[in-house]
Formats: sequence, C-alpha cells, structure tokens
Amino acid sequence: MLSAFLTIVAIASIFLYVLFIFEVVPGAAEERLGVAEPLPEDVGKWHVDTTTSEGKLALEQGRQREERVFFEEGQGLFGQGRLVRQVRYRNTLSAEIEEVERDTKVRRKRIRI
Repeated sequence: MLSAFLTIVAIASIFLYVLFIFEVVPGAAEERLGVAEPLPEDVGKWHVDTTTSEGKLALEQGRQREERVFFEEGQGLFGQGRLVRQVRYRNTLSAEIEEVERDTKVRRKRIRI
C-alpha cells in the first residue's frame, strides 16, 4: 500500500515538474513538441465557394456558400488558440445570411525545430 502511494506521488511530482518547466523555460515546449505550422495568409477573409459540391448545390438553390478560416485566441494560462472553419449561406438576391453551419476545428500540424 505504501509503495502504491509513493508511486502515485512520484508520478504526480514528475508531471508537475514537466508542466512547470514547459511554462517557465522559454522554448522548452517548442523544442520537445515542435511548433504549429504557420497560419494561412487569408485568415479571417470570407471566400465564395463555387467549386465544391456544397457550393454548387447552394448556387442552384439561390444562395452563395461562403467560408473562412478564423483564429480564436486562447484564454487562460494554457490557452493556445485554435483554428476553425466557418461556413455561412447568403441569399444571392437580398445578400442576407440565411444559414450558418457549425464551426469545425482545423488541425494544425506540428513542425519539429
């Protein structure tokens, strides 16, 4: 029983040490885990989609499919931010937004330095 308790304490202390080092030492996390690939150049700009099947279907229904990639800043101590794809459908005659799809997270690859 005592050995199990000491093992748990040892694992917890190693975890806290690594967490502390990654936060305090500049570049420690990037060196071991890599950095996220750079953001696309058109972040935050809406683009009309006419090439995909969803975009063509929307045009047949009298709507425009617009999408963009948006970067949400991270909040809190460990917040890193996330990249999301946003899609909306706009009426071609009135330019009114008729429908908005759920945001989908875009995975960014890690680049080892």
